[in-house]
Amino acid sequence: MSGVGAWIRYGDPIPADQVAFAAKHYRAAILQPWETDAAAELKRLRPDMTVLCYKCFSSTRDYEPGPVYSSGVAYREAEEEGGAWFATRLDGTRIEWNGYGGHWQMNVRDAGYRARWVQNVTAELLESPFDGVMADNDVFDDYYQLNLPIRPASSMADLRDGLDHLVHAAGQSLNSIGKILVPNIAESRRVPGRWASHAAYGGGFEEVWLGYGPRDLFDPATAEAQLPQADGPGLSILRVPTNGDDNHPNFTYGLAAFWIFGRGQGSFTATAHDDYSRTQHIPELDWSLGAPREKPKGRQHVWSREFNGGWAAVNFNKDGRRKRRISVPPGLADAAGNPAPTSLVLPAQRGVIYQRGQSH
Repeated sequence: MSGVGAWIRYGDPIPADQVAFAAKHYRAAILQPWETDAAAELKRLRPDMTVLCYKCFSSTRDYEPGPVYSSGVAYREAEEEGGAWFATRLDGTRIEWNGYGGHWQMNVRDAGYRARWVQNVTAELLESPFDGVMADNDVFDDYYQLNLPIRPASSMADLRDGLDHLVHAAGQSLNSIGKILVPNIAESRRVPGRWASHAAYGGGFEEVWLGYGPRDLFDPATAEAQLPQADGPGLSILRVPTNGDDNHPNFTYGLAAFWIFGRGQGSFTATAHDDYSRTQHIPELDWSLGAPREKPKGRQHVWSREFNGGWAAVNFNKDGRRKRRISVPPGLADAAGNPAPTSLVLPAQRGVIYQRGQSH
């Protein structure tokens, strides 16, 4: 493996140099479903990389020309079914997502819609270079101002029920052809078992690991409620929010937590909101810290863990006064090759990673 990075790449056509960089530095990639040439090249260069195509569970987009779509059911295809697959307001008008023009909310409670979604996506993936699907908008709350009640849902619980059926149907179908399903499982920490259930067909994607935005990070209890997600089942892809600068402290904050609680088994990225047209990277993303030498050690929301190839520590406290001095194992160095200190005090909501020197 060349590090633990995840490449989320939804933007403009992908240049060859980005594909080459991704093959050297990432463990997983999520591409638009029409980027089959890029997917095939990644698999040629890195057969061990997990390459997923994007599909939306909850919407269809009226601006996509096809023949490949980012939704499981194309807009025109949904219209040909008489409109029943579109969710509507109580007056019968269709619902366009706030902030995402051309995205229309689908009736995920309709068994016909769900069956067609599964049929279409399974058929598309059958002979595809993609290893599976990252299914977006496995939603929990009303993120797009649907302003319920709508038809056919009086609450978000109704929509979640429809999505629950769709996750299991799609996962079983894709698994039957040797492909995986990795849903973007929103706010799974709020429902015990939600992550494990929806990640059971290949893994799960957490788009807001440790916070909603670069300055809107979770309190310790909320952050720690997410931590089991780092350890599967399947491939856990975790994204921490930044302002778009790879030197943003959230990059190492999220990466340290990823290692401490996931043992480096999944894949990790750090991006700004909708910043999906480049190759985010820091040197530590390429490190393999190896097998853990101990279980996570924590006190007052400050955690650390030693590995055969390094060490990581993280402070989940929001209050800058909650600091604790931590002893650092010997024989470690930072990304510049400088020796690690013998101890350190981590500021609030910060993380650090050191690598063991080659002589060790």
